[in-house]
Amino acid sequence: MKLVKWLLAIMLTLVVGITVYLTMFFDLNDFKPQIVDAVKKKTGRDLHITDDLSWSVFPSLGIKLGGITLSNPENFTPASMLDVNEAVANVALMPLFSQQIEVDLLKLDGLTLNLVTQKNGKTSFDGLMDDSSTAETHVDSQTSDAKANSLQTLDIGGISITNSTVNVIDVASNTTQTFSLKSFTLEQFSLGKLADFAYEFSATLPDMSLVSSGKGQVQVAQDLNNVTITDFTMSHQANGDSLPNKTLTTEMTAQVAMALETKTIELQLTKLSALDIAAAGDVKVNYANKIPKVAMNLALGDIDVDALLPKEATSEEATTEVATVSNTEPDLSALSAIDLTVKLTAKSIKVNNMLTQNWLMDMAISKGVLTLSQLTADLYQGKLALSAKLDGRKSLPSYQFDKKLTGVNIRPLLMDAAEIDLLSGLASFEVKGSGASLIPDNVKKNLDAVGKFEVSDGSLYGVNIPQMIRSAQQKLQGNLSADSKEELKTDFTSLTGSFTLKDAVVTNPDLAMAAPLIRLKGKGTANIASEALDYTLTTSVVGSLAGQGGEIDESLKGVDIPLTIKGTFQAPKFGLDTKALLEGQFKDEADKAKEKLKDSLLKKLGV
Repeated sequence: MKLVKWLLAIMLTLVVGITVYLTMFFDLNDFKPQIVDAVKKKTGRDLHITDDLSWSVFPSLGIKLGGITLSNPENFTPASMLDVNEAVANVALMPLFSQQIEVDLLKLDGLTLNLVTQKNGKTSFDGLMDDSSTAETHVDSQTSDAKANSLQTLDIGGISITNSTVNVIDVASNTTQTFSLKSFTLEQFSLGKLADFAYEFSATLPDMSLVSSGKGQVQVAQDLNNVTITDFTMSHQANGDSLPNKTLTTEMTAQVAMALETKTIELQLTKLSALDIAAAGDVKVNYANKIPKVAMNLALGDIDVDALLPKEATSEEATTEVATVSNTEPDLSALSAIDLTVKLTAKSIKVNNMLTQNWLMDMAISKGVLTLSQLTADLYQGKLALSAKLDGRKSLPSYQFDKKLTGVNIRPLLMDAAEIDLLSGLASFEVKGSGASLIPDNVKKNLDAVGKFEVSDGSLYGVNIPQMIRSAQQKLQGNLSADSKEELKTDFTSLTGSFTLKDAVVTNPDLAMAAPLIRLKGKGTANIASEALDYTLTTSVVGSLAGQGGEIDESLKGVDIPLTIKGTFQAPKFGLDTKALLEGQFKDEADKAKEKLKDSLLKKLGV
């Protein structure tokens, strides 16, 4: 027992003696000139330490630095690359002898980092690192990892980082990006236990500014291989002219789990709200491979994409933008560096004034190819089903798709999508296509597609074919004032056809329409580049053309009447071949005369 007491007394005496010696006879400031000279020789930079260095030995081993400045390369502005107002680190001394680290305090205040890129490409980092240092760092990191894994404990009394700023300056583009960490605090921390943390951050970019704050709890496993962040709440506010209403506010709550050994990260998004959009889901990342694998599973609420887009540019800016886009193929090479799968559901999505509901989407990006294996949605009382593939591995991207619409109320769809009031009814539509190039004009020219359509119980707007025929007939009979104020609408029970699309022209060889009074069939083309229509149709009268309360006139039954459709999608022009009406009427009168003559002859012959 006495031996133990003597040993403790000797150790205490040694520690006290060393402390007295170091604090009274060993002045850290004596080494400042040597440190400054070493930095100058190694990097060519000037290092200034204006404040006195101070340190403590017992009960904690600590050092306090202040007034530190490291210069940028010569002729750079700002002249300093790094400024530190104060840095303090205190580590408990005695636990170090048993491979235990107890940090009383880590504090950093007033760090300013100026990272400059000159017009000639030189940066603030030039001359600070070489290949040998990289190799040494690799070896040292392995050594430090081995030591870290052998730690018995790691206790930190607290970490405080305040008033830190990073300025990223590009002289060539005359832009500056500023990232400021107002504060970061970590409370009492120990391995295997949850510790509270919080931060306040802001950024000033050329086109917007950002303010962010957050808090949560972090836990690091005893073996240092697993890190968990729970109840991580974040609030962000961005301001900029390009943002909707010039302001974007986001609130988010998440749980994060990182497995360093297997190199995986899992983010559980329990709440996300931005621009009246609510979301939840999870994101999984595996970064063990050269290209990280990312899997997302998201459930979204109502999304108004139109409200998210920036306001329309001026006519001059829009013309310039269109000209630029129409002549530039998008660079999709970035797809080769992405390995992503996405499963997404959405309550509703509004795009270009078109409203879709109950979205279900499965999408993947791998090896430069984007595959949309499934996209289904409710669309104007019907169903949308779409699959597609986009290949971005070559400079000229290619694509293919298969789209089906079933039971869609076609009139409001056309009105919302293109402001075209031409057709109503329940429509089913199928189209398969492929093409190359994503330049808008080339999409129209290069797209090859085949499809078919069927519309039931609808109306063709802008024309009343029975009224048109009846009015023309009356005028041919001498009533030149014949006119009608009936609605320009032709009701039908079915409208069917198939089509091909090539060289920006839709060819429809078998249009057929069945209506209570008429039958219509024919063929035509629609140019999607110029929006020009060119149809030649044949109309057959199968019922009475008399209006309500009018006399029945069946003189045109069985007569084929050519009908034309010209003009554009927005303003179709319907025409009637009155010559056919006249010829049909003459034929009908001649047939009647023949019948009368035949009957008269038969009577005279006594038959």
